[in-house]
Amino acid sequence: MSDRITGAAPSPGRLLAAAEPPAGPAGKALDLLTIIVAAVEQAPGLAVRGIDRDGIVRYWSFGAARLYGVTAELALGQPWARVAAALPGAANVAEQLAGELAAVWASGKACSARLWKLDADGAAPRCICSTVFPVMQSGRVRQVVCIDVDITASGQDGAAHGALLRMGDNFRQLYEKSADAIVLLRDEYIAEANPAAIALFQCEDRPQLLGRRLSDFSPLRQHDGELSSLRGTQFAAQAHADGNCRYDWRYQTCAGRLFWGEVLLTSVTLDHTCLCYAVIRDISSRKLAERALYLSVQVIEHASVAIVVMDPQQRVVSVNPAYSEISGYSPDDMLGKPFVPHGMEPDAPAFFEQVWNEVDANGYWQGDIVGQRKGGGRYPAWLSLTAIRDSQGQLSNYLAILSDISERKKNEEHTRHLAEHDFLTDLPNRVLLLDRLSLALAAARRKLSMLAILYLDLDDFKYINDSMGHHVGDLLLKEVARRLARCVRGVDTVSRHGGDEFIIILAEVGGIDQVAHVASSLLHAVTQVYQLGEYELHVSTSIGVAIFPSDGDSVDTLVHNADIAMYHAKESGRNNFQFFNAEMNAQIVERASLEQGLRAALGRDEFVLEFQPALDVASGQILGAEALLRWHHPQLGLLSPERFIAVAEECGLMVSIGNWVLRHACLRARAWHDAGHAWRVSVNLSPAQCLHNNLLHSVQEALSVSGLPAACLELEVTESLLMKGGARLAGALAQLRALGARLAIDDFGTGYSRLANLRHYPVDKLKIDPSFLPAAAEGESDTAVAAAIIAMARELQLGVIAEGVETAQQLAYLRAQGCQQYQGRYASAQVEGSALATLLH
Repeated sequence: MSDRITGAAPSPGRLLAAAEPPAGPAGKALDLLTIIVAAVEQAPGLAVRGIDRDGIVRYWSFGAARLYGVTAELALGQPWARVAAALPGAANVAEQLAGELAAVWASGKACSARLWKLDADGAAPRCICSTVFPVMQSGRVRQVVCIDVDITASGQDGAAHGALLRMGDNFRQLYEKSADAIVLLRDEYIAEANPAAIALFQCEDRPQLLGRRLSDFSPLRQHDGELSSLRGTQFAAQAHADGNCRYDWRYQTCAGRLFWGEVLLTSVTLDHTCLCYAVIRDISSRKLAERALYLSVQVIEHASVAIVVMDPQQRVVSVNPAYSEISGYSPDDMLGKPFVPHGMEPDAPAFFEQVWNEVDANGYWQGDIVGQRKGGGRYPAWLSLTAIRDSQGQLSNYLAILSDISERKKNEEHTRHLAEHDFLTDLPNRVLLLDRLSLALAAARRKLSMLAILYLDLDDFKYINDSMGHHVGDLLLKEVARRLARCVRGVDTVSRHGGDEFIIILAEVGGIDQVAHVASSLLHAVTQVYQLGEYELHVSTSIGVAIFPSDGDSVDTLVHNADIAMYHAKESGRNNFQFFNAEMNAQIVERASLEQGLRAALGRDEFVLEFQPALDVASGQILGAEALLRWHHPQLGLLSPERFIAVAEECGLMVSIGNWVLRHACLRARAWHDAGHAWRVSVNLSPAQCLHNNLLHSVQEALSVSGLPAACLELEVTESLLMKGGARLAGALAQLRALGARLAIDDFGTGYSRLANLRHYPVDKLKIDPSFLPAAAEGESDTAVAAAIIAMARELQLGVIAEGVETAQQLAYLRAQGCQQYQGRYASAQVEGSALATLLH
């Protein structure tokens, strides 16, 4: 083995040299030391090594050379680490002795004897008993001496020690190769750790573990909140008292990762010193599984749905509390018995046989059932059945999840009701109406019976909303709905179609007279007085009626034709009912055509103005002209306002058309002025214009574009509009008057307005309706009305003009009464043919 050390330094010689012993005590001591050294050199199986503070070998006995196979010449003066590297089992020898040497140098005390194994090339391992102690001089450690004794063949004790050594070797291998972390604790500090411990705690090397407590590798507090240091001391005390202690512990690695460890802490006593061995196993995965299992159990126990577990024979093996709460059946009622959801349907057994067949075929089934509680009540339930199979695919259990869906069914019913009923009146809405009408038509076709659709629209409902507020309108609609529902049978349907429109389905009617009777009853019910808070209302309705099969055989056709009949009822004076006929449909088609044409007429420049002159009664001179709108229809030719104004008002085009009239009338009047004739132009304002917010702006724009003085523009409003307009119209007219425009009341005398009302409006002129002129009158009372209007205008210092004058006799009457101006065919005839007539055309 000597070839393991090369480049050895020259031998420093023997430690003790022979000499003549001096006399006295020193000589005697030297003789004794010489004898001891000689004995050591000659002792078989005894190896002595001496190492100084610098780690250099200073003594190497003959026994060491024999035992280790390294001569003194090769060992002396060499670093111990280099010599140890050449020894058999070099790694273990160097590592073990390094720790002992460090401890002796530090403490100045000898180490306890220990046994260890020395491997030999080609020979059986030997059992070595080693002792390490210091050599002191002046109170300081000068050298450390190690005495190794080979006890392999020393009789029975040697055999026992050899067996013990082999056992220790086995345990050392277990210790080194164990997958569990093993640490040796001395006074709670780590004195030794195996490779598994280093890996478990993610340490770079063993020194990073040694000298630290296990609690140092723990979070500040354990999962229950207690300090890790305090709890660790308690477990160590318990291990010392009971011999061992097993517990779970939360650790933190050097890298900061938290993990759960299962700890077996065993207390042992060695040389009157208490030590502890800790075996630590990472159980994080097990903890996660336990946590998952715990949560699963908690979920099942606290779930609001019922959970039932069955064996492969469908016998109940487990139920959670929710099942008892839902059904009233306790676990004792269920365990060991076939699972039956206590259905009450007559075909329940056959039904559930199909269910189980589907579960076996597909692995699951789910659907609605009706359950029965133990107390006898029934409840809707949602049931889900699942087949559970093991890792080999064999059926192990069935799982049933059952929930009481009573509340959900109520909510669904409520939601369905909201979706199919009007929120205000709670009547069926359009969706439910069409569904019921489809069913009623199908039944009527099967039974060859009649069916009627009544389309109702409240008259002047918009005026109620605008003048009294939408809350009054809502109250009215609710009361109308109640009255309509009381007028029909249970098989009939009353629905709100939207706004102030209602549709009624009369199923299986006996004849037209029965439908007319119901329509009359509805009219009578609706027209009764309404007392809505502080308001007392009188309301009427217009009703259109369509009959199946004569007026249509489809839902859309019947509703459409009833709607057409309702419009004719409105045109016939309102507060009546009309049955649908073909002529009505033709008129509606024409109206739709007019509406479509009107929407394009402005862009196509199809409107024109005609001007009717207004003459002075006394002199016959032209004072102005009224602008009259005409429409050059591409197919129907020149149309008067009576043909299309009502349609324009209904489809919301009157504001645009009225603004067009204002602008072009002002432009023509400006042309008159440029020709030297300062005539005034009169323009009729529609109700839509008067109530529109931009009326003042529209008038200002027309005057600005044309350059016409405001005083030359006269705006006319009807007496009926003046009565309904209220404060809003009065304010608008005041703004126009302040602008400088003149205001006239058209058709005066037809609206029965009181004289006092005129004082609230900035009116300049009254226009007498043609019905009050002599030729059109049926008695003296009508001419008296005309005379009264003229006298009243004179009294109020208002201008007055008669329109529709057609004869010289009417003009003579007006002149005799003191009327100031007139217009009409007779006036136009006076101008016709003159040079001024060309300016008006």
